[in-house]
Amino acid sequence: MIDKTNEDASPAKIEAWARLIRSSAAVLEQVETKLKVAGLPPLAWYDVLLELRRSEGAQLRPVEVEKRTLLAQYNVSRLIDRLASAGLVEKRKSPEDGRGIAVTLTAKGDTLLEDMWPVYKAAIQSEFACHLSEDEAATLFRLLGKLLPRE
Repeated sequence: MIDKTNEDASPAKIEAWARLIRSSAAVLEQVETKLKVAGLPPLAWYDVLLELRRSEGAQLRPVEVEKRTLLAQYNVSRLIDRLASAGLVEKRKSPEDGRGIAVTLTAKGDTLLEDMWPVYKAAIQSEFACHLSEDEAATLFRLLGKLLPRE
C-alpha cells in the first residue's frame, strides 16, 4: 500500500473537506433545532443514552462514553452530571475496581430515548435522507468509512 499522508491535498480534496464540515454542521444544527422545538434535550444527551443502552448491562465508564460518542472528556463529565441530575443515568462505583465510576442508564433515561427517537428520525429524513438516493447513501457510507479509524 502506498503511503500518501505526506502529499499535499489537491484543491478538489480541500473543497470536499470544507463541504463535509459545512454540510455536517448545517444538518446537525437543523436536527438540534427540531429537538429543541419539540421540547427535547440536545442530541448529545441522546447519543450518550443510546450508547449506554447498547452497552452490556446498560453501563459504561466515562472514558468509554467519551470514546463511543467522540465528545471531549471535559464535556462528557459535565454532561454525565447533567444526565444524573435529571435522573436519566446513575453514577456508581465501578464494579471492576471500585475506584472509578460507572454510568448506568435508568428507566427514565430509556424512556427519554424512546421519546426523542421519532423527532430525531424525522429530522434525519427531512435534513439528510430525502436528499440522497439509496445508491448515493450506500456510496456515502462507503466513502465516509474510509475516514474512520481502524479498530
